[in-house]
Amino acid sequence: MLPLYIQRKTNSFFSWERKGRIILISYSISEEATVSEDILMLGAISYTWIYALVGLILLKVEADFVDITYVQSAVAKGAVCLDGSPPAYHLSPGSGSGINNWLVHLEGGGWCNNVTTCLVRKNTRLGSSKQMATQLAFSGILSITRAYNPDFYNWNRVKIRYCDGSSFTGDVERVDPATNLHYRGARVWFTVIEDLLSRGMRFAENALLSGCSAGGLASILHCDSFRTLLPASAKVKCLSDAGYFINVKDIAGSEHIKAFYNDVVTTHGSAKNLPLCTSTPVEPGMCFFPQYMAQGVQTPLFILNAAYDSWQVRNILITSAADPHGTWRNCRNDIKQCNSTQLQTIQGFRVDFLKALNGVGNLSSKGLFINSCYTHCQSERQELWFGSDTPMLNKTTIAKAVGDWVYDRSPFQRIDCPYPCNPTCHNLDFDDLDSE
Repeated sequence: MLPLYIQRKTNSFFSWERKGRIILISYSISEEATVSEDILMLGAISYTWIYALVGLILLKVEADFVDITYVQSAVAKGAVCLDGSPPAYHLSPGSGSGINNWLVHLEGGGWCNNVTTCLVRKNTRLGSSKQMATQLAFSGILSITRAYNPDFYNWNRVKIRYCDGSSFTGDVERVDPATNLHYRGARVWFTVIEDLLSRGMRFAENALLSGCSAGGLASILHCDSFRTLLPASAKVKCLSDAGYFINVKDIAGSEHIKAFYNDVVTTHGSAKNLPLCTSTPVEPGMCFFPQYMAQGVQTPLFILNAAYDSWQVRNILITSAADPHGTWRNCRNDIKQCNSTQLQTIQGFRVDFLKALNGVGNLSSKGLFINSCYTHCQSERQELWFGSDTPMLNKTTIAKAVGDWVYDRSPFQRIDCPYPCNPTCHNLDFDDLDSE
């Protein structure tokens, strides 16, 4: 058993890293909290959260640690992170029957929508490869262990790091010397795929483009592009995990997410790199929403999403600006703490989400796994992807539904009943544990 140490840290609620034979757990407390709130929160979480976190970390310790690869040649092409550093990825080679199969997974991490937010991001791992960990633990859909990932364990598994802030869509030539910000996400996308092709992906027989959150959105935006870059003989499909962000007003009636996406697309010069909308767009950010462009995706596409996506509830429906007095604080952090009126509003979000899903289309080549859990990103986490206590829909795990669809063993298009009908759900909020 590797030793565990716990320390206080700023900038993130919980984090962990491996240093040789030591696993270091770091935690932080909101800088907005008072001392008494800190003590109360620590008392509440000490046994529940820390033990849960240790369990998750120990699962990751058993995972495949994969070294980083920097695409140094990308710099000369201007295909760089926000700070001008080279893009990067982690590659775990395939073996046996999976030697010519490729799973390319796009990292999540939100977006930056103006110079101010991009400058903040520039100095983090989401804006600079200089700040990225040199090793990542592969788990869930990226796991190398057959028992944890029966359909993809021996594929070539790649995680492309996210450092542009535009879901790999930006392309602005000019760099302002005052900020040194590079909006080059689209160039990063093409250059990294080009590098992977040179490393054997040009011989791919099967290929799956997947992603989580902002990476899940990118897997929709770039799905057809991915298909055209691979051999014509390859069977190519795409999986979007928690990437189906919807255009809905917040609880105060503001169109917050639409304005935000408009700013993202304008700042990064993304419009020319987005798929065509199925309806005439009236604002630049509309084609960033899957509900307006996913139906036009020709490559087989699987949508994996929680109907009560915790990130969307917390950042689209119940924004901080829409809840200045913190009335929704407990509810947005834990759906079980919602009162009847609040729960009715969140049930309304599910209705809006299901309406937006009509934008996927009803082709038999499309897959759907829409459960009623309060979570965000389910393919990367082992306990959600495939395990003894994994969430299920129609008695089917996420891993089996996706695997059956990828291998054409059987289609899968299921939408769960409303919360709280599914007893297999892990209604936990992991957003503070990762990049989102």
